[in-house]
Amino acid sequence: MSNPHWTDRPEGGGRFAIWLIRNIGLYGGRTFARLFLYPITLYFYFRRRPEREASRAFLSRVLGRPANAFDVMRHIHRFAGVILDRVFLLARNDVRQFQLTIHGLDLLLDTYHQGRGMLLLGSHVGSFEILRVLAREKPEVKLKVLLDKSQTPAITELLHALNPAVGESVIDASEGGTAIVLNIKDAVEQGSVVALLGDRARPQEPTRKAVFFGEPAPLPTAPYLIASVLDTPMVLCFGLYRGGSRYDLYFEHFAERIEIPRSERSARLDEWIARYAARLEHHARLDPYNWFNFYDFWQSDRVEPAVPAGEPRRA
Repeated sequence: MSNPHWTDRPEGGGRFAIWLIRNIGLYGGRTFARLFLYPITLYFYFRRRPEREASRAFLSRVLGRPANAFDVMRHIHRFAGVILDRVFLLARNDVRQFQLTIHGLDLLLDTYHQGRGMLLLGSHVGSFEILRVLAREKPEVKLKVLLDKSQTPAITELLHALNPAVGESVIDASEGGTAIVLNIKDAVEQGSVVALLGDRARPQEPTRKAVFFGEPAPLPTAPYLIASVLDTPMVLCFGLYRGGSRYDLYFEHFAERIEIPRSERSARLDEWIARYAARLEHHARLDPYNWFNFYDFWQSDRVEPAVPAGEPRRA
């Protein structure tokens, strides 16, 4: 029996639970709301077996020892804390209650001020929402976020209710491939920073395998093909939650230009994806409990091996 794809898992919590934690956070404050993360952690630990097993498998791999129940619950608690912080980041559009350290902001701004737009490639490591700090720190930076609204409808509805302006900055990834590329193209041509995630592929989406924690894992090819077609720079970003109210936001140069000639398509894609996988692993090692891919990331029995360089890929 094949491993389930990440899109096969239902959204956790449901609308009522998400609405409840939202109101507790807004009216009780962040410190009070965080007390509820403990029963939430226990609930998900005992009720979501696939996520629990995925957490244990990943942590055992990265920690170099069998992960125990405390490790897994710490992992779930970290994830729940990041989700809770989205309420405060969006509802009040204020990061002053967080201790935020930004690394590489000058790099991002230097690239942005070239006026070509850019792709900001992130992952499900830590908080992607912390990127919205740019709206406060550098309001001149126009930020668009590629987000699949259909995958987590309850959270999406909550975020839009907290801050209706969020909808204006979202490119809906559920619209389909052509529409997505055209919307990204329009945003880039207007000088926007388009943020997207590079560590998950949707069903039937083309992938290539790269070594990740010692084993080949499938990663989507779309970000690099889009960057190649649009001839736009790419910068990496990782927002690691360090516990308490502390976050580290990293920006790293990835490519001034991504060129993927048709005759070298397979080899070039493998090179770019391997580079991304290496940086993804680096940041996952900095704090493994920021790894928020709660499924079998390697999916060894669902994705075909990458075609060796130089061989044609069948349509």
